[in-house]
Amino acid sequence: MIDTIIFDFGNVFIDLDIENGFRQCLNTLRIPHLSEDIIEINKLYEIGAISTDDFISFYAEKFPHLTKSELIDLWNIILKDFPEYRLDFLKNLKAQNAYRLILLSNTNELHIDWIKERVPFYEDFKNCFDAFYLSHEINLRKPNANIFEFVLNTNNLKAEHCVFIDDNADNIATAKHLDIKTWHITPYMEDIVNLFSSQKMVFKI
Repeated sequence: MIDTIIFDFGNVFIDLDIENGFRQCLNTLRIPHLSEDIIEINKLYEIGAISTDDFISFYAEKFPHLTKSELIDLWNIILKDFPEYRLDFLKNLKAQNAYRLILLSNTNELHIDWIKERVPFYEDFKNCFDAFYLSHEINLRKPNANIFEFVLNTNNLKAEHCVFIDDNADNIATAKHLDIKTWHITPYMEDIVNLFSSQKMVFKI
């Protein structure tokens, strides 16, 4: 029996354009691919291991043709719309009081600041959850198993009684390995508001 739903944030509630955003980043930075030091600094920033100032300074030194403001805009370019009907769905789900609701997201400080500034109902959204975990605040990130174990242990959850919803295949694979039931949602083809439709048999297990 499922008693807890663990949601990702990006491409579940807020729309992302990862592919086009990544391509535009490479073009603007004038590089063919991400170097190892860029990949590493991005991971460190995602778990809050370095400050936003140090993160932006790294990029500013490496790409002096861009201002810090331009770099911040470029970093946030993947963030798109947060349709309010998804908040309505979440509010209704909370009101039913049938499940514990947890958010578990790889989200850095710049991205969450952008969302807070542009999504007027962000606090209403956050308040729908029994627990709200952002990677840069808990210093853990998906798809590592320890972030899922942290959520399970902190909230005294049984893995087999949880369902995890995410658009990333690696994150889903880790959750499955830990016996958490999953929905690998397909952005722009599936929508979180259809969570309880007949094809989502996970809730009948």
